[in-house]
Amino acid sequence: MFNKRFNFILTMMAFGYAFLYIPIVSLIVFSFNKSKLVTVWGGFSTKWYGELFRNEQIIEAALLSLRIAVVSACFAVAFGMLAGFVLARMKRFRGRMLFSGMTTAPLVMPEVITGLSLLLFFIALQDLVGWPGGRGITTITIAHITFSMAYVAVVVQSRLSDMDPSLEEAAMDLGARPVTVFFAVTLPIVAPALVSGWLLAFTLSIDDLVIASFVSGPGSSTLPMVIFSKVKLGVSPDVNALATIIIAIVATGVVLAMVAMKKQESRHKRDIQIAAVAN
Repeated sequence: MFNKRFNFILTMMAFGYAFLYIPIVSLIVFSFNKSKLVTVWGGFSTKWYGELFRNEQIIEAALLSLRIAVVSACFAVAFGMLAGFVLARMKRFRGRMLFSGMTTAPLVMPEVITGLSLLLFFIALQDLVGWPGGRGITTITIAHITFSMAYVAVVVQSRLSDMDPSLEEAAMDLGARPVTVFFAVTLPIVAPALVSGWLLAFTLSIDDLVIASFVSGPGSSTLPMVIFSKVKLGVSPDVNALATIIIAIVATGVVLAMVAMKKQESRHKRDIQIAAVAN
């Protein structure tokens, strides 16, 4: 009975992963297709990668998306870390429930509502103070920071909740100031969560289409917006090549982050063992 149940679960997992990854694999394979028809194999060729790098519209949109994603991810980590620290350590303060709800609201808020509300906010702000002067890179970056910092806050809060507070107490008993304790003890422990939050915020920014469509203006089309406009006219092989490059970049970043976090965890465990032996 147990074997049958295990085989059923294993079969369902195989179907689920196949449903997710077979389209991605086929996209990568057909990016090396010689034919202009994306569903008909015409032989192996890398010419569409050359066509991609000669397409100035896609290159400019990709560079714009990368700049926005890097900036928004950095600010999202900074603000999300502060929000997660407050939610994890300050259990009781006036307005905590409201603050917690406002922090996690972007996680469940439909993107259409978020994009529309930000658009109306930017229009009202421009009428009141004259800033921002139209929609563009600045408004897209602010919008991406707004919704991605919620994901970082949740990740950091979870990490801090699992952290042993006796480590910070021991550092303060040894005479360390709270700021020193934060940078010397707390920050290295939550560093894997910060890396994960940065990668998550970066990916969300690169992937966003709906919110960016609301708060963008002329000359500020991001990569998803350009791809969506091209797909409406039919999928071309250079889009497959672009998607393959994005997959390779994201996969490399995830692998490097996992290796770095594993090394840091191993170093942290080794330091704890050395401290235990010394005591």
